[in-house]
Amino acid sequence: MSKITIDRYDLALLDALQRKGNATNATLGEQIKLSASQISRRIQRLEEDGVIAGYVALLAPSALGLGVTAFAQVILESHRETASETFESAIAAMPEVLDCFSVSGDADYMLRILVPDLAAFSELMMKRLLCLPGVARIKTSIALNTVKQTHVMPLSHLTQPSKPRQRVRYAES
Repeated sequence: MSKITIDRYDLALLDALQRKGNATNATLGEQIKLSASQISRRIQRLEEDGVIAGYVALLAPSALGLGVTAFAQVILESHRETASETFESAIAAMPEVLDCFSVSGDADYMLRILVPDLAAFSELMMKRLLCLPGVARIKTSIALNTVKQTHVMPLSHLTQPSKPRQRVRYAES
């Protein structure tokens, strides 16, 4: 298991990149109090270490006519490996399913779905999801209002409050 060293500058850089991923190295350097070249080297190291997995543009669903967010708890008929693999492959091919998690509890999977309207949601459920082989039941909930939704990951667990300048090590999984 390899160790990755994260210091306070890396933490500040990761926080800044999560909030504005298209910021220039010069802008990030001013904010973090490092030179643009130091920022560039740190970003490259964090990418190589797998801490930065990629860059994306966050789109506004409502501006694109995607007005319905739904959550679906999926229960499979069988827990055989082939049933799970078949379901996961089918879900991976559905662009309306933004997230799919294998979960503990009453359901086998939890899905986050984004569609234009209730008619599109009904069609997705009735003609595609419920027809998948091995699906026993699906329990759905429609989001009425977004209270909180973020892409910013918490990083405070990587610091030690009593020693703010100490380098923190954590294991890469």
